[in-house]
Amino acid sequence: MPVQLLEEAQVPQVLDVIAVRAWCSLALEALGRDRAEIDAINVYPVADGDTGTNLYLTVESAHQAVEAVFAGLEAGPEPAAPALPEVMRAMAHGALIGARGNSGTILAQLLRGMAQVLAAGGVSEGDHAAGADGDALRLALGRAAESAREAVAHPVEGTVLTVATAAAEAASGAEGGCRDVLRAAYEGACVALDATPGQLAVLGSAGVVDAGGRGLVAVLGALSEAVSGEAAPVRRGGPGVHARVDAVPDGVLLECPEDEGAAGPAFEVIYLLEADDGPVARLRARLDALGDSLVVVGGDGLWNVHVHVDDAGAAVEAGVEAGRPYRIRITHFGLGDVHATHASAPPRERAQRAVVAVVPGDGLAGLYREAGATTVPDRPGEPPASGELVDAIRRAHAREVVLLPNDAELRHTAAAAAEQARSEGLRIALIPTRSAVQGIAALAVHEPDRRFDEDVVAMTSAAGATRYGELAVAERQSWTMAGICQAGDVLGLIDGDVAVIGGEVPATARTILDRMLAAGGELVTLVLGEEVSDEVAAGLEQHVRESYLAVDTVVYRGGRQSALMLIGVE
Repeated sequence: MPVQLLEEAQVPQVLDVIAVRAWCSLALEALGRDRAEIDAINVYPVADGDTGTNLYLTVESAHQAVEAVFAGLEAGPEPAAPALPEVMRAMAHGALIGARGNSGTILAQLLRGMAQVLAAGGVSEGDHAAGADGDALRLALGRAAESAREAVAHPVEGTVLTVATAAAEAASGAEGGCRDVLRAAYEGACVALDATPGQLAVLGSAGVVDAGGRGLVAVLGALSEAVSGEAAPVRRGGPGVHARVDAVPDGVLLECPEDEGAAGPAFEVIYLLEADDGPVARLRARLDALGDSLVVVGGDGLWNVHVHVDDAGAAVEAGVEAGRPYRIRITHFGLGDVHATHASAPPRERAQRAVVAVVPGDGLAGLYREAGATTVPDRPGEPPASGELVDAIRRAHAREVVLLPNDAELRHTAAAAAEQARSEGLRIALIPTRSAVQGIAALAVHEPDRRFDEDVVAMTSAAGATRYGELAVAERQSWTMAGICQAGDVLGLIDGDVAVIGGEVPATARTILDRMLAAGGELVTLVLGEEVSDEVAAGLEQHVRESYLAVDTVVYRGGRQSALMLIGVE
């Protein structure tokens, strides 16, 4: 788990590379926070309750692409910052290849439209500090709205397209710099979102705003905050609409009225396509005749194709004729299945239950696997994406899966993965473990033969009863909850907060143990990184044995890429 340090934020007043990086992070955080709400109000074009999840996965892919650009340059022989055109193109490309669902595909095109302006409009490739001004943002938002409409075969008002257009129009009429332009765009989007139930009958009947538009408002709010440093105000509309939205409990989906668009094509087909512009134009016409909700986004030889059809095979064949389709994803709306296997392969019998856990270090991974868990590596600086968690859930091949993220920073990622797996017909329980030692405690009481709910309750209780600590080395001078630390100091954390600043590992570990055991405990778990010697471990065991009667200690080796030391007290 990364050390949480308190540092003064540096907020740019232009859309430069720092602001774009912050935008990705803030948008991902906002969609993670609002995902369940957006899923719950998803009634158009299909009431399948996945718009929030799809938007989150799309932005997650964009965020990873941007972070990869920064990581590549920062790790070079002469660390440097990337240029704005490079970062914007990476963001748009990441969204394109990771786009999910109708709204995610449209969002990818919105980002591509912005990138086309900001990567070519007066921002020098060699000027790393350059940023886009208010005029460039007005053009970028306008191009984004136009390109999204062009990508949709039959644009419908009262959707995310309407919200995007309203944002662009509000920005074009705003005076001032980036801050004023983006605040106007956000407020214009909010007003348009509030009006969507009056533009689309199915939304009015359900008493909700458009889910895709709601997601776009979150993304625009994040953009405004990234540039201004001020969180965008929460906008709520009339009581008739938003009272219904706010009253939806987590996990409950609103249903589309049977007489308004409930019937439709049986399959959603999505794939990436390598093809030239000419064949793609013909592909659009053929897919438009096959189904509806057609969105084709991208360009320069790479496209993302989304369509709802009854004949999924014909939609894929059309892609083969146009170019090379890959990452083909077919979802049956009625069954919630995702078909990604060859029909000729005999189905393998699913296990009844499995555990999937995110684990730092190969030593801990081996321990988890011995206990029967499917593991996902958590490497320093490279947290797993939700797609990796979904893949691990599929590999576990069980009807019921318990998911242990083992990191507070992965809560939104794990929630999105769980939602995706549920859409595939699996029963998923997400236990919000914040450290690998809590995961160990949960695994210790796991009994696959008892009822699923009982097993989840027991595992959740065991994890919740385990306090967790960690030792880490400060990388630079920073403010912490325990004061100012210097580079090289040993930091002792308890439940995620820095509690001790020390000079040596043994002394800092003893202090953390004493503080954690002051409230009582029966079992101490120590997970040691490669840098910690056996002598240090033996000394800590002796300290617990001599100072705390009837408290047992178990020691594990975390192996490579694990934390310096993890401590659990049950």
